Amino acid sequence: MSSIGTGYDLSASQFSPDGRVFQVEYAQKAVENSGTALGLRCKDGIVFAVEKIITSKLYERGANKRIFSIDTHAGVASAGLLADARAVVDVGRAEAANYRAEYGRPIPCKFLAERISSYHHAYTLYSAVRPFGCAIMIGVYDEDGPQMYLIDPSGMCHGYWGCAIGKAKQNAKTEIEKLKLKDMTCRELVKESAKIIYLVHDEVKDKMFEMELSWVCEESGGRHQFVPDALYKEAERHAKAALEEDSSDEDEEM
Repeated sequence: MSSIGTGYDLSASQFSPDGRVFQVEYAQKAVENSGTALGLRCKDGIVFAVEKIITSKLYERGANKRIFSIDTHAGVASAGLLADARAVVDVGRAEAANYRAEYGRPIPCKFLAERISSYHHAYTLYSAVRPFGCAIMIGVYDEDGPQMYLIDPSGMCHGYWGCAIGKAKQNAKTEIEKLKLKDMTCRELVKESAKIIYLVHDEVKDKMFEMELSWVCEESGGRHQFVPDALYKEAERHAKAALEEDSSDEDEEM
């Protein structure tokens, strides 16, 4: 048998001869086929932005959100299979509630991220289960300030100042790298994240989409919540103006 997947992709507990676990790679493909999600960390908080692809005009606006709250101070943005993301979020909520009950304080971000990543990893070890087809970004604002972690389907967990997951993650990362995140505020980042979502959106393949924006920061009182409507509309206007400016520059070059 060759190591291109034939025979070695039947179980999550089996390695190929060159040390790959194909079911984990397939799960990562599910994440890459999903709408783009961004997580940006600045000096006073965390901002999440998600491009939620709408496949039917009959869907109710605001349903099937890809941004969740795990605790009052902790939020999550997901990409990949939404049902899998919900299951992982439920585990995170249980961990946060248990920690609060045991120690009487909110769960630290690093501890929460490590617990959830261990759960992800456990589902890559046994042939009776399959890996989770989702990646999640966890953002927390507590007495230690803002912190953000990204967990992928393999169970890998890293801290970031800015990260992107989903189908346009590479283009989004290029745009994020242009920002001076350590000097920016959450209000500025809300506009920038909306701009990035609109810039990386593929109008040809995915005509309709809905943008979700949330933050956990000083201005929100350390609580994870969706950004206020006024700020959301302002960010949307800023993003559309930037998109029009970008397309007009391209027309001039041609």
